[in-house]
Amino acid sequence: MAGLAESGSNPDVDLLYDINGLAKDAPAWFDRGMEYVGEYGLLLAMVLLVVGCWWSVRRRGGEDAASSVAALVWAPLAAGVAVLVNVPIRGFVERPRPFLTHEGLDVLVSGKTDYSFVSDHATITMAMGVGLFVANRKFGLFGLGLALLEGFCRIYMGVHYPTDVVGGFALGTAVALLLSPVAMALLTPVVKAVERSPRAGWLVRARGRSYEGQDALIPGARHEAAGTEERDLAA
Repeated sequence: MAGLAESGSNPDVDLLYDINGLAKDAPAWFDRGMEYVGEYGLLLAMVLLVVGCWWSVRRRGGEDAASSVAALVWAPLAAGVAVLVNVPIRGFVERPRPFLTHEGLDVLVSGKTDYSFVSDHATITMAMGVGLFVANRKFGLFGLGLALLEGFCRIYMGVHYPTDVVGGFALGTAVALLLSPVAMALLTPVVKAVERSPRAGWLVRARGRSYEGQDALIPGARHEAAGTEERDLAA
C-alpha cells in the first residue's frame, strides 16, 4: 500500500501540484499565515466554535438543553476516537508524505516524518464539525466550513495528498455519526445529572433560566405580582 499515489500521472498527484502550486505564487507573509492557520489556527477556531455553541445553548435553556450539551460533549470526543482509529489505518497503508516522493513541492511545514494517509487534521476537524452539526445546525455549518478549509490548507501546505484529506473527512464523519447513538445514550443521562446539580448545573443551563428558556421566577412570585396588580386596580 506504500506506493499509493506515487505516480505523477494520476489525478491525486495532479491536484496536489495544482493546489500546492498556489503557495509558490503567493507572498511569503501569506504562506506563513496559511502555515499557522492550517497547523493550529483552524483547530483552535473549531474549539472556540464548540465553546460558543455551548454558551448559546446554556443561555437559551429549554427542555433539550441537556441533550444538546451532550451532543456538544460528543463532538471533541468523536475527534479523539477518530484519531485513535486512524492509528492502525496509517500503519497499514504506510503512505509516505508527498514531499518525500514528489519533487518541486513548496512545503510550508517541516519535520513531518509520520505517514500521510489519512490526515489527522482533516479527521479531527470533520469529526468535530459533524458532531457540532448534530447538536446545532447553524453552528454546525460553520464547523463544516472550517473542516473543508482545513483540508484545503493541508494540501496547500504540501504535507498531504487530496485523498489523505478525503479519507480524513470520511473517517471523521463515520465515527461522529455511527457512534453518535451510543455516545448520546451514555452522555445524556450524565449531563442530565449535572443539570440537576445545584453546583454544576450552570454547565448545562444558565442560572435563572427555566425549562421553557424564559427567565425563571421565584415560585409564586408571578401569582403574587398578579394579585397585587388586581388589588391596585380594585382600589
